[in-house]
Amino acid sequence: MDKITALDALAALGQETRLDVFRLLVRAGPDGLAAGEIAARLSTVQNTMSAHLKVLDRAGLIAARREGRSVCYAADMTGFRDLLAFLMEDCCNGAPGLCRPAIAAATCLRQDEHQSTDHDAWKGPT
Repeated sequence: MDKITALDALAALGQETRLDVFRLLVRAGPDGLAAGEIAARLSTVQNTMSAHLKVLDRAGLIAARREGRSVCYAADMTGFRDLLAFLMEDCCNGAPGLCRPAIAAATCLRQDEHQSTDHDAWKGPT
């Protein structure tokens, strides 16, 4: 990840509603939620929510997929892991390998919480 991409991601998360959306989608797991459901759960008008979702999508923090007439969104854990890795790249006196446990702990869920085998990004590093 380069600095500009990291700044875009940080700017996207630097707004209260977008941070709430991202955290909601992380909790929702790899199946994600429909845009309307996200708006309802966060008590936000749908067109306003749409704008927030676009910002998070452009920043590489969420991914959209169409399901019939709905658009569903899920947290993009690879994008989030890349952001964390970028932020921690120079940690530990230039030895980023020392920070790998912190990155892994911050970005992965225990396998027994999400049994789905087709969403590898949710399983964490292998």
